[in-house]
Amino acid sequence: MTNSATSVLTAMDARPAAAASSTTATATAASSASIKNLPVSLFAAVMGLSGLSMGWRLAHTEFGAVVPRVVSDVIGLFATFVFVVLAIAYGAKLLRHPAAVKAEFNHPIAGNFFGTIAIALLLQSAVLGHYNDTLGQVMWIAGTVATLLLAAHVVSRLLGGNCHPAHAVPAWIIPGVAALDIPVTGSHMPMARAGEVLLLSAAVGSVMALVLFTMIVTRLIQHEPLAPAMTPSLLILVAPFEVGFTAYVNLTGRVDLFAGLLFYFGLFLFVVLAPKVFRRSVPFGAGWWAISFPLAAMVNAGVVYAGVRGEVPLQLLVEGMLVVLTATMFVLTIQTVRILFNGRLLTN
Repeated sequence: MTNSATSVLTAMDARPAAAASSTTATATAASSASIKNLPVSLFAAVMGLSGLSMGWRLAHTEFGAVVPRVVSDVIGLFATFVFVVLAIAYGAKLLRHPAAVKAEFNHPIAGNFFGTIAIALLLQSAVLGHYNDTLGQVMWIAGTVATLLLAAHVVSRLLGGNCHPAHAVPAWIIPGVAALDIPVTGSHMPMARAGEVLLLSAAVGSVMALVLFTMIVTRLIQHEPLAPAMTPSLLILVAPFEVGFTAYVNLTGRVDLFAGLLFYFGLFLFVVLAPKVFRRSVPFGAGWWAISFPLAAMVNAGVVYAGVRGEVPLQLLVEGMLVVLTATMFVLTIQTVRILFNGRLLTN
């Protein structure tokens, strides 16, 4: 993405007229920007940043002082800041443009991204729970209720029929992954019957993810490719296996053969899908944040798996993946700030 942006800037410098035209277009976009166009999918940024914070914390636990804990703390606090800003901004959108929020919620594709709010709550409960148990528990309960209600709504809508095959896109998996994040973040919850809630959530999330994954892969095989702007969402297909790994390990308390199968298949999918996603022809937009949480989930699962296996090459690989993930989040953040200030983020 950086090389592509550099080449574009170079071409603009060589053609002043084109540069002037581009400046005018940017000014027009900025003037037409509105909170009405704030996409709910931006909450995926909170998911990715929170997952990255959890990854650094896990690495500190598994690998010791070689991985400083302060990195996790800084990223976690930044994730909380982003969550608060987005919550306020989307709350303003709800108050000022309720019809736009309703249309987004009822959209067969965009509606699934409301699951990112629920996942953000769950992951933030894990991040903030390290500093305040009560706050973490309250956020986990809120995230759990929101997740299960959304899962019920999504299943009810799908069973209503008349779903167009073209709507079976990777975003469909988000509500299923959200349910799996309940045991990922809540395995230590002290409330009565919390274990039954974890089991219920794992059942809902795993079956939903399996069914929806099958439908999405069928659509990708038999129908036209995804639109360029939706291409980054392909990496969401990695999430059920890597999040499933962590959920399974938290429920069973062990990393066994089945857990290893989940981790390695998710890693295999990433290797297959990455060349399709990381291409210069795919324009940058808010949708690029769809890659963040699947990558974070894969790294987190890798840290746990490598820690149990105790093999140095595997540990070095996972540590390298964590550094690459951190660099990726940095680029996504900078690019998002750039399109926010040039007006592209909040325009149709």
